[in-house]
Amino acid sequence: MTPPATPGRPTALGLRVIALARPLIALLFRPTVTGWQHLPETGPYLLVANHSAGVALAEIASIAVLWTERFGQARPLAGFAHHIGFKLRPLAAVHRQFGTIPSTYEAAAAALAAGVPVLLFPGGDHESLRPIWQANRVDLAGRRGFLRIARAAGVPIVPMGIRGSHMTVPMLLRSRPLARLLILPHLLGLKRWGISLLGVLVSLAVAAQPWPLPLRLVLIWIALGTPLFFTPILPWTIRFRIGAPVPLEQLAEAAAPGDPDPLALVQSRIQSLVDAPRKEPAPD
Repeated sequence: MTPPATPGRPTALGLRVIALARPLIALLFRPTVTGWQHLPETGPYLLVANHSAGVALAEIASIAVLWTERFGQARPLAGFAHHIGFKLRPLAAVHRQFGTIPSTYEAAAAALAAGVPVLLFPGGDHESLRPIWQANRVDLAGRRGFLRIARAAGVPIVPMGIRGSHMTVPMLLRSRPLARLLILPHLLGLKRWGISLLGVLVSLAVAAQPWPLPLRLVLIWIALGTPLFFTPILPWTIRFRIGAPVPLEQLAEAAAPGDPDPLALVQSRIQSLVDAPRKEPAPD
């Protein structure tokens, strides 16, 4: 797994793609950010957010556009991406164009040591595959790796709440057995899988066709077992809200029962940002 030569800095081609995508992102998702003032002006930090909508194309594309509009190349941001993508040659090339880094301790440490903030989603696939009726629930799945990263690097955590992106890809089911049953997710190293509304609708349409049964089964497997059907299908406003940093001293592991739990603290901060009233001041 080779991270980009300059973590967090898209190449000229990556910047061009972001610029070309900007009008479509603005039309479909109307993304906004509030709380830019909470980002530390200097030094690295972890920008920690909730995660939604399968492979999260809508929210990732939206934050890439918003960040580039705001900072250009002046302030890089290295986004975590599933490390499997850096082992697949086509995806690895894409990651390098956008400055993303593998979701490993080593890659995070290297980026932070270079002074580059890191964007990560601790809830990962557990959170992004949650059913649509839990769209606004922040669930970091008990994962504490990001806390170890922050402590090791001596950096604060900046919480960010994302609302609306889960509505772009309605998910109906999340399951661990599905990853093995559908084979491909398990081969890709994923521990759980989800079924999207789009996958179900396409499967039902295929099942109703008078095509040979083997062909229908293959097409249904594609609809249910590949990430193609985590493509956003609904336009929806996506709102990003950045909160005040959680200082390093509040991230220490609880030493005794009753001590504040840093994981619960960060999760509650993100949840409060997601739950904040819709009526808010214009983005900075």
